[in-house]
Amino acid sequence: MAVALSPDQERVLFVRLPCNPIFPIGPIYLADHLHKCFPGMPQRILDLAALPVLDVQRVLIDTIDQFQPTLLVFSWRDIQIYAPVDGRGGNPLQNSFEVFYSANPLKRLHGALGGLRLMTSHYGELHRNQRLVRQGLKRARRFHEQARAVLGGGAVSVFYEQLGRSLPKGTIVSVGEGEPLLEKLLQGQTLENERCFVVGEPPRPGLIHEQPESRPKTACDYDYIASIWPQLDWYLEGGDFYVGVQTKRGCPHNCCYCVYTVVEGKQVRLNPVDEVVKEMRQLYNRGVRGFWFTDAQFIPARRYIEDAKELLRAIKAEGLSGIRWAAYIRADNLDAELAQLMVETGMSYFEIGITSGSQELVRKMRMGYNLRTVLESCRMLAEAGFRDHVSVNYSFNVIDERPETIRQTVAYHRELEKIFGADLVEPAIFFIGLQPHTHLEQYGFDKGLIKPGYNPMSMMPWTARKLLWNPEPMGSTFGRVCLEAFDRNPGDFGRTVMELLERDYGVAPLQEALRAPVSGRAALATAVR
Repeated sequence: MAVALSPDQERVLFVRLPCNPIFPIGPIYLADHLHKCFPGMPQRILDLAALPVLDVQRVLIDTIDQFQPTLLVFSWRDIQIYAPVDGRGGNPLQNSFEVFYSANPLKRLHGALGGLRLMTSHYGELHRNQRLVRQGLKRARRFHEQARAVLGGGAVSVFYEQLGRSLPKGTIVSVGEGEPLLEKLLQGQTLENERCFVVGEPPRPGLIHEQPESRPKTACDYDYIASIWPQLDWYLEGGDFYVGVQTKRGCPHNCCYCVYTVVEGKQVRLNPVDEVVKEMRQLYNRGVRGFWFTDAQFIPARRYIEDAKELLRAIKAEGLSGIRWAAYIRADNLDAELAQLMVETGMSYFEIGITSGSQELVRKMRMGYNLRTVLESCRMLAEAGFRDHVSVNYSFNVIDERPETIRQTVAYHRELEKIFGADLVEPAIFFIGLQPHTHLEQYGFDKGLIKPGYNPMSMMPWTARKLLWNPEPMGSTFGRVCLEAFDRNPGDFGRTVMELLERDYGVAPLQEALRAPVSGRAALATAVR
């Protein structure tokens, strides 16, 4: 029987599995946390996202042979998204719409071939990443029979039930944040109350809905990270690249399609302001000038306005001149002073995920946005001198979308353009694909659109059509609008969609968009079968 290792005998290798090469803040924060808990314990970060795909298996094996880890911590960032952008397997939205909605047989064939490439890429990626976990663990056990593997990350937290069926027995699957889990694992403590399960054992029912442990976070030690991660400079030398910094975790809202609430928990946990600034200072001294606040929402509710002000005042006092920063913001949670501080400290880009410009639909999706207040906040930002890029997320596949709500969304967007300038406001079209553990999934169960036991990772056409979630009566109409936009101007897809919708449906009076009747029509959404 293998003897359990003490922390000073452990060697931890963090492996970020191949994905889009976005700054890997998750593995970095995990390694930093363990270093503070166990200062003498050897660690290394291997970021396979920064390597050519053909090299990842060889580099993983070579690194394991050299480092000989006792614990492999794999991070799996993402699996799928229905967005109008080219990914590693092509443009999933365009492919899907060509197949489902095009009247042109050649277009349908083109979409089918693109969909086949996408399916090949999707299933190939699933197979490859699971193979890397198996091979990595097998290789590590050449040197340490008791070597273990932990798998976490955004993709795993959403699809943990499905992934857990095909991983090596004994692999620990982490849901949500992993700092407490890894700390207890290395200390030999029980994991009974952690958000995780061991492959070969069924996960606890409702595991995803358990609240994460709350603990203060200190500034990441980037001198240490640089010593264990040779690829750090590869990211920092990008010049205009945004580097992630987290100021809080958790989201208190209930948006029907979003997984942030269940993955990070509903309790907002603020990182100490002085620690956030210390972390930014370290990166600043390494040449970083672009920061992305990776919070689910930078200002999640009005009660956090003063906390945001405190942070921005501290950034200003630190003298981080010439920086620019970006974030997702709840634009209904601002006041004039905060708007001024945002501009003064270098906010150069922000995203608003309002999803619809119709207050009625925003309410039906449980998003909690007051669209009138969002406009007032945006005017504050413009008056404070904000003259940079704004991305506004719209999803025209929401519950009860119809011609009058489309007209309202067009009106709302035109008002945002009046505030900031049409060239600075980008309508980003993102489909709210049906995701596990969300209110929308439950809606699908209740309406008989999907059945318990379905595979949310499936890319088979009969399943993907449901998961794409483009319900009638507007689904096919909007699908054809998107196809026309792809044909006309794929490089400016969002603006083209807005122009076509305005052409076909017109523009409602703005005040109509800002009203949400207390009693209204029943939801019209049905599945496209």
